[in-house]
Amino acid sequence: MCGVLGLVSNEPVNQLLYDGLQMLQHRGQDAAGIVTAEGSMFHMHKGKGMVREVFRTRNMRDLIGHSGIAHVRYPTAGNAGSSAEAQPFYVSSPFGIVLAHNGNLTNTAELYENVCHKHLRHINTSSDSEVLLNVFAHELRHEVSKNSDKVLSTDNVFTAVKAVHELVRGAYGVVAMIAGYGMVAFRDPYGIRPLVLGSKTDENGFKSYAVASESVAFNALEYDLERDIEPGEAVFISFDGQFFSRQCSASQLKPCLFEYVYFARPDSVIDEVSVYQARLDMGVSLAEKIKRELPVDDIDVIMPIPDTSRPSAMELAMHLNKPYREGLIKNRYIGRTFIMPGQATRKKSVRQKLSPMETEFKGKSVLLVDDSIVRGTTSREIVEMVRASGARKVYIASAAPEVRFPNVYGIDMPTREELIANGRTPVEIAQEISADGIVFQDLNDLEAVVKALNPKIEGFDSSCFNGIYLTGDIDEAYLQRLSEGKTGCGGLKVMPSKMEHSITISSSDEE
Repeated sequence: MCGVLGLVSNEPVNQLLYDGLQMLQHRGQDAAGIVTAEGSMFHMHKGKGMVREVFRTRNMRDLIGHSGIAHVRYPTAGNAGSSAEAQPFYVSSPFGIVLAHNGNLTNTAELYENVCHKHLRHINTSSDSEVLLNVFAHELRHEVSKNSDKVLSTDNVFTAVKAVHELVRGAYGVVAMIAGYGMVAFRDPYGIRPLVLGSKTDENGFKSYAVASESVAFNALEYDLERDIEPGEAVFISFDGQFFSRQCSASQLKPCLFEYVYFARPDSVIDEVSVYQARLDMGVSLAEKIKRELPVDDIDVIMPIPDTSRPSAMELAMHLNKPYREGLIKNRYIGRTFIMPGQATRKKSVRQKLSPMETEFKGKSVLLVDDSIVRGTTSREIVEMVRASGARKVYIASAAPEVRFPNVYGIDMPTREELIANGRTPVEIAQEISADGIVFQDLNDLEAVVKALNPKIEGFDSSCFNGIYLTGDIDEAYLQRLSEGKTGCGGLKVMPSKMEHSITISSSDEE
């Protein structure tokens, strides 16, 4: 996952963008970047690391302007170790465009061939986001070239976005700025990746606008959530505050189900669904299944595996009429293991990240509640810790169904070989992680929980649970290439064969 943020205001936005990125830090810890617009000039600073590590006071002073976009990166496709992969990306033609992208494209290789060999544009990295930027830039240039005065119009912007929808497949929530004109934001036709619109009106009546991956970013900025940007919709906000929107493609609202399970913060509202309420309701439906499949009378206490599963665990405990306890204490200065590259790193970090309180486990039969079980590494380590702390029995309940398939839309679970549920039954999974029993949420129940909170949702991207890919372009050959060429999450790395003139740009101070 990544997080994007964009602002058009009548006040300096550098501090606002920084504060908003801090609220989106959970969506990516690999790199961060901010670009501000001052007239027709862009000011950029980006680099590897978390927001607080990338930006220093001197960097913030240079980010001048009343409009800007920002990004926190979690490797989706490209080279996770390269600072050149940090976003936003920039192209000089037409006008100058910067772009930040959350999601993952599934036809990057095809787009790369068109962009580089047909349109003679240069791609400097292996990131699908830079390819997306160049597709948009080419289409925008094509539209503007039809104007006798070569001045950009809102129709040009929306027509270019329409062309992007026709050419690009995959998941994307995008914010971009066009030098001298304004900010554009758009979302893929299925709305797989979230994108929300906020605003604030000052005492003089000027209306500032914000676009973000999650509504929680608006809390720190004191902006109000207006609505979600619709699937296939584009909005354009001129630097003087004029707002325009247009539906640029046929669309269906089918958001990523995993956002509600794990990625989004509980205090966010996505597609009119409170993430917190959704997680509470997941606990209710999971409790009903536990009654059918586990010896409830044998369970002494229910505990969450912090932090995401806490709402589900609390509601589950109440419905099972069992004590709820916090037996695993999280070290908040350790990064999230799910988005750490490398299996060995994830395994080592589990014991650094979670510390068991022996008094809560000794002699008890414990039901541990997790949001999901992906690779099983964390679950196995936790079960071992809990047993070593004196637990009599250890059961596991997952608020999500078994993750059996790769995700190609921007989540770091790309290969079947890494998934503990691949080719295993729940009984076999329990044996693999040394648990006395395990229960997974049913997919139908999970989808029903979220849809009940917003009946306008037509379906979901549930591909990691059911193997059904909305974009219709994922076959066995694609998944095999993904397994062989994994470099991040959900995407095939583009390794251009003709990049003799590639350059490396270091944008962050090393200190």
